[in-house]
Amino acid sequence: MSDILNTKGISYIAVEGVIGAGKSSLARKLAETISARLILENFEDNPFLNKFYKNPQEYAFRTQMFFLLERYQQLQQLHQKDMFEPYTVSDYIFEKDKIFAYLNLNDDELKIYELVVQALDRSVVSPDLVIYLQTSVVRLMSNIRNRDREIERDISETYIDNLNEAYNYFFSRYKAAKVIIVNSEEADFINSRADFDNLLNEIFKSDSGAVKYYNPSLRKTAEQ
Repeated sequence: MSDILNTKGISYIAVEGVIGAGKSSLARKLAETISARLILENFEDNPFLNKFYKNPQEYAFRTQMFFLLERYQQLQQLHQKDMFEPYTVSDYIFEKDKIFAYLNLNDDELKIYELVVQALDRSVVSPDLVIYLQTSVVRLMSNIRNRDREIERDISETYIDNLNEAYNYFFSRYKAAKVIIVNSEEADFINSRADFDNLLNEIFKSDSGAVKYYNPSLRKTAEQ
């Protein structure tokens, strides 16, 4: 599989999606499959996140700045090539930070945020390919409730709905890397070998353009 990646000129893949989309689980499985270095967002390290979900206006700026600087620090390791792990998979892209910032910060906070982002942006490596897991708010909320993380128990459906719309808008205009927009509503890339293998085939197809849409349920229907 790593040979296929090399022929496509891909060394850095990012998996993205709204909270509950399953991006971290897919990133782990993908990294294991292609023997890649794995970078995962350490959301549990953020001391303000739980407070933010309970009181967004009070803690939005502190939560946002912590995530911004931590993501920046994490992604700096991409400047260092690893001869034993020539490929990298992450469960986020640096630019996604702006989705949350524009959703949660007020105008004055955004001015400070933008100044910091502009200073950091230049030295962040962009992925070669982004896999955007797109699904419904109902599925996202179900996944959040089922995994029952204490830090996420105060997340409201309204917040996830707003976030989902913001993500869709962002990726409809994203130009920094190739994108596969995956309708993951009825897919199970972790427990279904067929779903995962079919996604791999889509990732490594040689005919992929700047933006590709993939609906696993349509493929299943065609194969029946």
